Amino acid sequence: MTDHLLFRNYALSLPEATEEPHFEKNSYRVKKKIFATVSSNEVFFVVKLTDVQQSLFCKWDESACHPVPNKWGLHGWTRVYFEKVGLDFLKDIVKTSYSNVAPKKLVELLHDEK
Repeated sequence: MTDHLLFRNYALSLPEATEEPHFEKNSYRVKKKIFATVSSNEVFFVVKLTDVQQSLFCKWDESACHPVPNKWGLHGWTRVYFEKVGLDFLKDIVKTSYSNVAPKKLVELLHDEK
């Protein structure tokens, strides 16, 4: 449904977001903090959520969105498959992750855009 290019364009549209290499992946950061990565094969992306956010997003469809299957998943890192989510879901989950790591002044800019 969505692809890496749509993801990349949206992630980089967030205030002060940057793209940088992270091992074999691309990472998306704000103020040097990672809010998302994209797998090297561009099949899925990973975002940083709180436990509650992770639970809510994953309830939608666990085959599309689930905790990373290792210790990182217990810390909110959540895997999302491009082919199983639409653009609105992608934007919601990426914006949520960004808001979890960005400074408050940058998060406020997202709310001012409405």
